[in-house]
Amino acid sequence: MAKAKTASLTIAEMREFAGFTENERSFIERALDIGMGRGDAFKTWSRTADDQRSIRGQYLAYRELRQLRGCVPGTVGFDGVEQFLGALVRISAQDIALGQLDSFSAYRFLYERLLGAAVRPFLPAAFCGAAALPQIGPERRKMLLQSLSESAATAPAWSPREPGFFPEKVDQLAA
Repeated sequence: MAKAKTASLTIAEMREFAGFTENERSFIERALDIGMGRGDAFKTWSRTADDQRSIRGQYLAYRELRQLRGCVPGTVGFDGVEQFLGALVRISAQDIALGQLDSFSAYRFLYERLLGAAVRPFLPAAFCGAAALPQIGPERRKMLLQSLSESAATAPAWSPREPGFFPEKVDQLAA
């Protein structure tokens, strides 16, 4: 019974991922490669000098992920919130500014895999903080902030279940 429930939740994660735009899916795969140390992202994802700069920036920003995983604050009280949320907003803003994540759903999908289930209650705040920064253009800012549903923004609780699906790039074989 538990195996069937886990399988159906993983299938739901796969369906959610399939619903993202091609750019979002590609960015999530690349970000997971960088954030989880899955191979050489430069070799796999770099096609232009802009790609190289972007990947280098992610490598630098994502160095803090290990530390953030270990200091996710509790949801009662405010101890540790400023350090955690400040770093999370900064890293999130850098990703959002790249223009590949167009919705809170794609952002949440990525960051719950980068940081684990415990980060879920903090993702709406980090997303709003990052998306509302003046470095994000007004039209993009509006689109991003409108993608956060009321139910996600006001969720009374978040699942403690760790993600089960971590998408990876699959090279297309020439036919």
